[in-house]
Amino acid sequence: MAGNSVDQGLIPLFTTQFSTNLEMLLQQEGSQLRGKVQEGAHVGKQASPINQIGAVVAKSPSGRFTPKKRTDAEFVRRWVFPIPNEMDQLIDSFDELQTIVDPKSAYATNASYAVGRVWDDQLINAATGIAFVGEDAGSLTQEQFVTANFQIAVNFGTTAASSGLTVAKFIEAKRILRHYHNDLDRDRPTMVIGSKQESDLLSQVEVVSTEYSDRPVLVDGNVKRFLGFDIVVMERLPSTVGGTANTRGVLCFVKSGLYVGMWKEVTNRVSIRNDLTGEPYDLYTSVMSGATRTQPGKVLQILCADSTGGDITP
Repeated sequence: MAGNSVDQGLIPLFTTQFSTNLEMLLQQEGSQLRGKVQEGAHVGKQASPINQIGAVVAKSPSGRFTPKKRTDAEFVRRWVFPIPNEMDQLIDSFDELQTIVDPKSAYATNASYAVGRVWDDQLINAATGIAFVGEDAGSLTQEQFVTANFQIAVNFGTTAASSGLTVAKFIEAKRILRHYHNDLDRDRPTMVIGSKQESDLLSQVEVVSTEYSDRPVLVDGNVKRFLGFDIVVMERLPSTVGGTANTRGVLCFVKSGLYVGMWKEVTNRVSIRNDLTGEPYDLYTSVMSGATRTQPGKVLQILCADSTGGDITP
């Protein structure tokens, strides 16, 4: 028999080995924004997490011993509405007997990742979406996100038609937050960017060179903090803003600028479905939450040219 031939007599002794590891497919693993925003627990069909009082103006008296003039502050409530989300995963008991991998813990982990992405999507949508304000639940008005005041143009700081995330846009975002009286030392700001915007920053000498900062900006090659902003990199920001394709809507907000309300934290319940063949395990995951922008001037959107493609999910 030739040296490169397979000895047919050894084939019955061959074995096939499979891994006992169960790897998650690439995905955003849970929430990256919860903890960067305000949050609270609620019950009922809607809730007012924040009672807001307007500024008042001091005035000089009209004369000696004259009647005092009343100064009434304006009050407004911001409202948040719950949105239920659920997942129901079945694990066949017959299938489980035929594999050396126990998938139940991986199913639960997968569900927790999905719920975290729900919170982030709610916050991203609320940042530039419609907010509801009013004194009580029966007299709500819609507050639009005013792009003229709180959106930085895609061509800001350049003569080109559009640009990515630049240091000039960073500085302008900080100026706008300061302009609306945000205390950035007390109310820490966050900027949510995509991978293309991170690449934009890494190509700018002001970001990567220690000559422009009293401390290194890069941590293990990643931009974690710059110009006082915490940097969060995620791929869930919309890539089409205002009907314009290839334009990423980067978000910038102080911690008190976004709010997530929890009606029901993540709940996992495992049961056995006696009504189904094989009596599979049933992993039921549920959550109920809602988000809102708390007030104008605390949330900004920075338009950035981004031709990397559409939105990536999950």
